[in-house]
Amino acid sequence: MVASLVGLTVAISGCAPSQGAASPVAPARTVTQSAPAQSATPSAKEKAEEKEPPRQAPALPAPDEAIPKDPAQLARSLSGTVTELRRAVDDWRREGDPAKGQPPEAVVLLALHQQRVYRYLARNPKVASRTYAKLPKALAGQAKDNVTAARNLLSLVHPVSKPAKFRVQPPEPADVLLGHFRHAERRFGVDWEVLAAVMFVETKFGRVRSPSYVGAKGPMQFMPGTWAAYGMGGDIQDTRDALLAAANYLHASGAPRDYRRALYAYNHSQAYVDAVLLHAGQIKKDIRNYYAYYNWQVFVVTTRGDRRLTGP
Repeated sequence: MVASLVGLTVAISGCAPSQGAASPVAPARTVTQSAPAQSATPSAKEKAEEKEPPRQAPALPAPDEAIPKDPAQLARSLSGTVTELRRAVDDWRREGDPAKGQPPEAVVLLALHQQRVYRYLARNPKVASRTYAKLPKALAGQAKDNVTAARNLLSLVHPVSKPAKFRVQPPEPADVLLGHFRHAERRFGVDWEVLAAVMFVETKFGRVRSPSYVGAKGPMQFMPGTWAAYGMGGDIQDTRDALLAAANYLHASGAPRDYRRALYAYNHSQAYVDAVLLHAGQIKKDIRNYYAYYNWQVFVVTTRGDRRLTGP
């Protein structure tokens, strides 16, 4: 087994027209043309624009904002959060630079709130069922996938009961990671979305840097023996090398022909396999989900409740 689920114990929710040759100059001639009359009356479009003020985005959720307990309120909160998060991700990709620097505050706070809602629903199945019924159909499907994945992974977690130290750090920029995923996909034929989902589940895209309690290391949580066989001489702590090794191992274990078999070899748990494939499926449906997951934070599950280690 490659991965040891340190990411589960800790992180579970947790890329001007050119000028042609000069044309011969035509003989000069005088042309008289009347200018079109300019109407002083505003058009219907201009009237509408005058009446409609610029859109004001809702206030951003606080990092520890209370999660509504009523299903109707929870559905409204989740629907609004996802809508604003998609807009914020679009703005980030269009006007920012996901290959450099930090994500915008709006993306960070909205993604964190989305994550916290799904974690709450994963622990409250009855509330979750009533909430799904009040969501638009497309969002209900997305919510079910995320909640089911979170519930599966939480079932594998052993809560921390004693003081423990975990080493965390900021992840590499989102589009730098995306380049690594696609490079590994091209080399080994493993879908980049699956590789992203594995890294997301294991270490929240490299935020968790502590070795697991059984000795697995690096952003993809390799056991030393498996790394020796599939690491191709790379550095187990290097993100690019680790992703190539993961793609190498998954390909040798059956991917892309049989992802379930390959992922089960990576980690011997059907709950783990299901969770990874659910997250990968969401990324395939809408790449904005990758950017949302990238901004989900590291939580430690303790006997006294969850503790967030990263983020605002």
